[in-house]
Amino acid sequence: QVQLVESGGGLVEAGGSLRLACAASGRRFSTYDMGWFRQAPGKEREFVAAIGWSSDVTVYADSVKGRFTISRDNAKNTVFLQMNSLKFEDTAVYYCATDLARYGNPPAAKYWGQGTQVTVSS
Repeated sequence: QVQLVESGGGLVEAGGSLRLACAASGRRFSTYDMGWFRQAPGKEREFVAAIGWSSDVTVYADSVKGRFTISRDNAKNTVFLQMNSLKFEDTAVYYCATDLARYGNPPAAKYWGQGTQVTVSS
């Protein structure tokens, strides 16, 4: 059974940074793409970033390009999302996922984590 567990969320001031992590178990992590998505209150879930199994491909939503960096450590079965220059509008629950149907919207993946809250104060 595939399990994805996110961590690293919290409260941060605008302009600050956070690093999210997603630990995967239950499958051969290194052969699957991974992605991060987010859902703000009252809004639909949206794509944030994705990374291919060998880290050769990374894709970002326009809203986070240049501020967020997705990476992975296959030896530790973990994917990361480094978030810099955070804005109030980045406030959301952030989810990691694997077995992505697409690198974009609408979000579609076979497995999802439970999410971690990121709150950016203005």
